[in-house]
Amino acid sequence: MTDSIKKNQLLILPQSPILVSDGANWENINFAQFRQPPCHVPEHISQRHIICINVGKPVRLEQAVGGQHETVYSLPGDLAIYPAHLSQKFRWDKEVEFFNLFLEPSFLTQVGYDIFGNDHLELIPHLAALFDPLVQQIGFALKKSLEVDGENSNFYADSMAHALAVHLLSRYSTNSRQIKIVTGSFTQQQWKQIVGFIEANLDRNISLTELAQIVRLSPYHFAHLFKKSTGISPHQYIIHCRIERAKQLLVLGNLSIAEIAQVIGFASQGHLTYHFKRIVGATPNIFRRDRKNI
Repeated sequence: MTDSIKKNQLLILPQSPILVSDGANWENINFAQFRQPPCHVPEHISQRHIICINVGKPVRLEQAVGGQHETVYSLPGDLAIYPAHLSQKFRWDKEVEFFNLFLEPSFLTQVGYDIFGNDHLELIPHLAALFDPLVQQIGFALKKSLEVDGENSNFYADSMAHALAVHLLSRYSTNSRQIKIVTGSFTQQQWKQIVGFIEANLDRNISLTELAQIVRLSPYHFAHLFKKSTGISPHQYIIHCRIERAKQLLVLGNLSIAEIAQVIGFASQGHLTYHFKRIVGATPNIFRRDRKNI
């Protein structure tokens, strides 16, 4: 395991993660899925904020976090919030399955400043049974993206990280301010710059921060304004641009499908085929064959 994982004390658990984002080039968030036997987790301190989501069966969970003690009967979908730098220890008496979402404190500080104009916001521990459909949805979306896109999932993960951070700071922190709303839309010149940058960099992993910097917005506000302007997220827009470029290259017929995947920034031929069939309704092979017969 890498140092980033060790920082979060994952090695104190008896079983290794089923799925982990380590190696996927995610910047602001990490993901791990666990299935663990009955266990006593000794006292430790995490350097990151941890959002824990129960995705298994009901379980009796004993928690001691930052001097607070709470025993809950955790149901599937319940979550807990464990802020960084607090002592933590846990015990459960049957097999559990859960997602852990890890956020860097410095990332939340930056988001707090960008969105609320306050860089001193703190997450509040939540140990009692808490159900939040949006956080649960983000957890499963990150899992799906990691399974499908692998190392090419960083843009989507970053988008989810910003959405999660804003949600947590809005509902589960010391924040008392409203989100600073960005109104209006991109100018024609801004849109030209955004599209030009995307089309010139389809062969690599573009970051949400890079796009936001073009128009001098926070990543969260950029993503919000982009979806308001286009009806889809920046991540989906980039995938559609890659598929359109793939269609052009398939018609030309000079490159193999594996070569096309590499040229337009997909991790593999299978990765291209998955998104191509999802959007176009046919595999690249069938699309190329049908165009030859026209």
